[in-house]
This record gives sequence, C-alpha cells and structure tokens, in this order.
Amino acid sequence: MRLLADENLPKVLIDGLRIAGHDVLWAGTDFPATRDKNILDRAETEGRILLTLDRDFWQIALQRPDRMRNGGVILFRIHPATPDRVARLVSKTLETEGSWHGQIGLVTPEGIDVFPAGRK
Repeated sequence: MRLLADENLPKVLIDGLRIAGHDVLWAGTDFPATRDKNILDRAETEGRILLTLDRDFWQIALQRPDRMRNGGVILFRIHPATPDRVARLVSKTLETEGSWHGQIGLVTPEGIDVFPAGRK
C-alpha cells in the first residue's frame, strides 16, 4: 500500500511498515516542517493514504472544497499512544478489507468509523 505517515508516528512503526512491503513516505524525514495542508495535498496527488495521530488532518480533509479521490486519511486515536500500541492498531487497520481512497477513517481500539474526504 502507498502510505504517507505524519511525523508524529514513531520511526519504529515506519520501519515496520516498510519491512512489511508498504511504500511509505515519512514526513519526519522526507519533508519535515511541511504544513499539514501541503502534506494532505501530497497524499492526494500521489495516491497515498495518510496515517496520523493529529486531529488537524481530520478537519482539513473534511473541509476540502473538492473530495479526495486518490488519497485518504486514517486518524488513529489511542491513549496512551505508545509506539507499541500505535503499531498494533495501525497493523490491524491496514489488514482490513476495502479501500481507504477518498475516505477519512477514525480508528480507535473500539472500532473504525469512515467518512467521505471532502465536501463534493
């Protein structure tokens, strides 16, 4: 899967995703200090699913004037967000069937809610 991981995700998770065969860009090293909107635009342009712990991406994706079609967002909400707990939740989520393209997913240990990404 083509993924774009926000810089707030632990490097150990990024390494694990790459070992598992995913094509992962990580904002922490590939484009640090980039604005959230630009990161989301890059996910859409490159057809990547954005993985994040940052709720700002949720708002930006919902408020886009044009719906995302190529990319998507998965927001993970887990407390405490230790690297081990986040990695397990991400792995479990990516194993689910279906496409995340054009979608915003809110993922907690209790389940997944999915919404269209954008207004149109």
